[in-house]
Amino acid sequence: MSIPVTNDWQPILKKAAEQSSYQQLREFLKEEYATQTVYPQMADLWTAFEWTPYKEVKVVILGQDPYHGENQAHGLAFSVQPGVKVPPSLRNMYKELESDLGIPPVEHGYLEKWAKEGVLLLNAVLTVRKAEAYSHRKKGWEVFTDEIIQALNKREKPMVFLLWGNAAKKNRDRIDESKHVVLTSVHPSPLSANRGFFGSRPFSRTNEALIELGHEPVDWELPVNPSDYYDK
Repeated sequence: MSIPVTNDWQPILKKAAEQSSYQQLREFLKEEYATQTVYPQMADLWTAFEWTPYKEVKVVILGQDPYHGENQAHGLAFSVQPGVKVPPSLRNMYKELESDLGIPPVEHGYLEKWAKEGVLLLNAVLTVRKAEAYSHRKKGWEVFTDEIIQALNKREKPMVFLLWGNAAKKNRDRIDESKHVVLTSVHPSPLSANRGFFGSRPFSRTNEALIELGHEPVDWELPVNPSDYYDK
């Protein structure tokens, strides 16, 4: 299972893949993809890195693992493929986006535009077995994505990290807050959104921080029709 990313992530991903835990993960995934239904499809596994090059990352949103329903996951945390019902956590993100910046929610959950705006939508675990949430945890992905977070932290040009929920917040100690900006809240899932995600203004606060860091703010508005954004 090679890593087909050809932009400036390539040497970083190659270094992360040299760990023994990744070699074990590769063997596990070969077996899983051969014998089980695994999401996302192997061709979509590295989409977050392909669409948001290392040097262009302005914001990191850290998720847990991919959606485990049919045709949902395509390599970006929180995003689903066009034509798929918007999942509850993302619907809550849209509600907060409207409250925060007045941007009305769209009827799809396809976040390619955010990725192309410099928002790295990274899951801590990049694969999952169909209908079995967290089924690929502790198989080696966490070690791999820890390397990614360390590489982002080491980058001279600062960025904003959005850490939602306890799992994401565990990464705070890996981030140099004298350089980068970290914004935290509870997770946007229906189980917790009412306990502090709603009203946290993550989108406007991110843009305020980006301007302070000398970046262009993110245009969080998504196209009404996701096909309007393909290949731009």
